[in-house]
Amino acid sequence: MAIPDFQSLMLPVLKESAAGEVSISDVVAVLGAKLALTEAELSELLPSGKQTTFANRVNWAKSYLGKAGLIRLTKRAYFEISERGRAVLANPPQTINIKFLESFPEFKAFREAATQSPTAPQAEPTNFKELAPDEVIRSASDELQQSLSAELLAKILASPPDFFERLVVQLLIAMGYGGSAIEAGKALGKSGDGGVDGVIDQDALGLDRIYVQAKRYTDSKVSSGEIRDFFGSLDRFKANKGLFVTTSAFSPAAKETADMLSKRIVLIDGLLLTRLMIRFDIGCRVEEVVYIKKLDEDFFD
Repeated sequence: MAIPDFQSLMLPVLKESAAGEVSISDVVAVLGAKLALTEAELSELLPSGKQTTFANRVNWAKSYLGKAGLIRLTKRAYFEISERGRAVLANPPQTINIKFLESFPEFKAFREAATQSPTAPQAEPTNFKELAPDEVIRSASDELQQSLSAELLAKILASPPDFFERLVVQLLIAMGYGGSAIEAGKALGKSGDGGVDGVIDQDALGLDRIYVQAKRYTDSKVSSGEIRDFFGSLDRFKANKGLFVTTSAFSPAAKETADMLSKRIVLIDGLLLTRLMIRFDIGCRVEEVVYIKKLDEDFFD
């Protein structure tokens, strides 16, 4: 039989986690045997040569189930079924696919995340036949980035608070603040005071500094009061600019307050944070490079 697409694998993957914690490698092996895939099918590699096609599709099925809250990650490469997943299996559908997962608010929010980008299309086409070939690639790239953003945010929220503070400083250094010197920035952590979590030199000589406030929130938004408190901290340090970073979002009042204050305070929410991490290769790496080539008319002149 042909290797199933990743949507066809969603229900089988969910069922394999019903008995308790499982590793993704074991699920790949068990499903390969249950589906009676041939050795050739099981060993077929992606163009990158780094993973088999079947393992890649099982991993994507697991990832989408996680976005819908049907499974939860327990540790590296392991996962287990959630209560919501058990409820689904209690009255299982004929198949689990993207359309089915969109009935869950978390998954719907994940799919709609791209609409928050100013470059995102206003409406998702019903199928790829409506897109030009290069648009298909860009659309797939956008979805891959959305998935990676969600994974990065989940990892940040699962890490200790001081890790988040160090991450923000590391990101700023990767963006070129303070030059390439590691000593240009530091997370203050428990030793920090005055409502500041980190500080980084804006230039290589340390002539000017940016003070950082990092809030690792899940659901609650940063309030206007927290912005005013940070403004007071900048005053105590005689600083004229600051950076407020959160894993969640800023309330409308918080944004308005930041705009009105006399000191420059830049706000970075969870969505922008993960986009910057991807852009500057913080917490992620290049898996594969695809080159798009076109006819060179000059060659034939």
